[in-house]
Amino acid sequence: MNEAEEILWSSNTSTTSQVNSIAFLQDSGNFVLVDRLNNATTIWRSFEHPSDSLVPEMRISENIRTGKRIEVNSWTSPWDPTFGNFSLGMKSEIIPQVYIWNGNRPYWRSGQWNGQIFIGVQDMYSVSVDGFSVVNDREGTVYLTGPVGFNLLMKFILDWKGDLVQSFWDENETNWKIIWSAPNNDCEVYGTCGPFASCNDLDSPICSCLKGFEPKHREEWEKGNWTSGCVRRIALQCEVKNNSGNSSKEDGFLKMELMKLPDFAERSSTREDQCRSQCLRNCSCIAYAYDSGIGCMSWSNNLIDIQQFQSWGKDLYIRVAHSELDHHKDIKKIVIPVIVGTLTLCVCLFLFCTRMVRRRGVKSKEVVLLGNRMEELPVFNSETLANATARFCDDNKLGQGGFGPVYRVRFSSLSITLQISVAEIGTSFQGKLEDGREIAVKRLSKSSGQGLEEFMNEVLVISKVQHRNLVRLLGCCVDKEEKMLIYEYMPKKSLDVFLFDEVYQGVLDWTKRSIIIQGVGRGLLYLHRDSRLKIIHRDLKPSNILLDNNFNPKISDFGMARIFGSDQDQANTRRVVGTYGYMAPEYAMEGRFSEKSDVFSFGVLVLEIISGRKCTSSWSETSSLSLLGYAWKLWKEEDLSTFIDPVVLNPSLEMEIRKCIQIGLLCVQEFTEDRPSISSVLAMLTSENTSLPTPLQPAFTERQVSFFTTCNKNIEIECSVNQISITTLAGR
Repeated sequence: MNEAEEILWSSNTSTTSQVNSIAFLQDSGNFVLVDRLNNATTIWRSFEHPSDSLVPEMRISENIRTGKRIEVNSWTSPWDPTFGNFSLGMKSEIIPQVYIWNGNRPYWRSGQWNGQIFIGVQDMYSVSVDGFSVVNDREGTVYLTGPVGFNLLMKFILDWKGDLVQSFWDENETNWKIIWSAPNNDCEVYGTCGPFASCNDLDSPICSCLKGFEPKHREEWEKGNWTSGCVRRIALQCEVKNNSGNSSKEDGFLKMELMKLPDFAERSSTREDQCRSQCLRNCSCIAYAYDSGIGCMSWSNNLIDIQQFQSWGKDLYIRVAHSELDHHKDIKKIVIPVIVGTLTLCVCLFLFCTRMVRRRGVKSKEVVLLGNRMEELPVFNSETLANATARFCDDNKLGQGGFGPVYRVRFSSLSITLQISVAEIGTSFQGKLEDGREIAVKRLSKSSGQGLEEFMNEVLVISKVQHRNLVRLLGCCVDKEEKMLIYEYMPKKSLDVFLFDEVYQGVLDWTKRSIIIQGVGRGLLYLHRDSRLKIIHRDLKPSNILLDNNFNPKISDFGMARIFGSDQDQANTRRVVGTYGYMAPEYAMEGRFSEKSDVFSFGVLVLEIISGRKCTSSWSETSSLSLLGYAWKLWKEEDLSTFIDPVVLNPSLEMEIRKCIQIGLLCVQEFTEDRPSISSVLAMLTSENTSLPTPLQPAFTERQVSFFTTCNKNIEIECSVNQISITTLAGR
């Protein structure tokens, strides 16, 4: 009330309880008034009377029977909170939709609800990500509820200009950040192009008539006034039949792909394969569409508010006269297969002739490229290797690498030639040299699209380094379409087998794990500082750490390694390669890599060795913490015993293991300048001094999801970020 005791605002609630009512503010922000004596009956809730904002647990609704609505109302201006012209609410008579109204006129429309998403919102993900749901209660009220239970603080605001804005609270910058808004362009404004026209914000002009239609008022249309829309050019045969009784060729449907479907759809339970025929039989049906969550939709009035999407849209079938149909498609159905078949035959003949020429002794491009890089290596005969592996039989396979399988070769002797035979990596085998040494053969998979460059790189890098903690390259083979590398055989296979395989987890006590950590560190130190070349590995992980009979570690797989100049500290690449979980943030996100990138991978490896858990594993069903995040959480809580693998947990060793965890956390700090060099890491590992620097928060501690995104991505795709592989359990 104002000073004249005039009511400015009221809860519109009448109650006989005046003295005994109490009010309280819930954690959700809902201000509630209850009757204390009448079983705490709720008298009034602020969430049922929203102003311009929606927060989690608030909802908008419509009751078709009573006409009651819960809507969001904009302010009049940024400084005047009285109700403005715009409101946000639901219409649920046939298919639920969300609208923004400007007075009584629609201003924006979400499109139809299909049980998971509003199909007219181009960048809306499924309900499992966005958390939106539409619920009907017994009283006939339809509710739209927003995301609940996420880590992010989020809100929607309908501003005074009619824009619906979604924001989340950024803890680091302590402010609200906008992540989505609507309408976002002129095409999202309701009915911009009028009836029977489509809007595409990438076109100029943005409006165009549907095929078979023309502007209703051409002069106005050409001036950019599109609201009158378009009209049909040729009357439908269905209409002609009804008027004259003459029969001719039937009407048909033109398919429009990736569309925002028009307003005023009617719904039926007809199956998808019957939706077309149902519409064709009904003379008043002018368009139809199908969505698995909604069913068959049809339209009998003006087609209004149609938009062309770039992705995530639906197929819309527009009814047109027979003469408007694309009859050239029938010809294309014949001509295109003939042309494609002819071209395919020509390509096959060309490839056959090219292969025959190569078989006659013409050196391939690969052989020329590889020749200069194999001067220092013995060259093995491919036929001998094939025979020794029983033609690469699966019984001899040791494991599966990123570019193909690894096999075990058993034979008494292996001939070494002094020249390159006509000579292609991915499979490994075990065998023996003439002096009795066992070997492993790594064979390039022919289906690998990455292999040749990595093969050449591995030959170049590993042939120039030699260290007790690096796997030794004994030779190679380049013969026709086969490319193979021959390594010393490591009988204990790879480290991941003993860390993550339940059968072998008890084999590695703390002494062995400590030896492995220090050995890998010495191998990295040699690559970074002590070899004649400065080498960045870029793919350090347990499956690339091989173990000999005494569990001494050897770093392997140099296919992704890069050689640096003596005065070079870092490099950039557009082709990010490596394994998810082990890549430093500056490399994964910006393509920058250096010694500190390997140090980050080493830190992840150390934490995996100590915990016996994969860096990609989930610590609990309710937590989104990664391995690094979990280690950091326990470090801050000084409860690291929970993190240590029970196999090695021993009170007498706990201080040493805690020290290694601290070193691992130092290695995985977010910024490169905070991470120690590998030489400093080794000094800390071998020093008796327990006073170490305090680590800062690691990178990638928590996985968070957003609710709307300005990028259109299919969330069902399992993986593909550049050429990053996901490690599977496969020792070699």
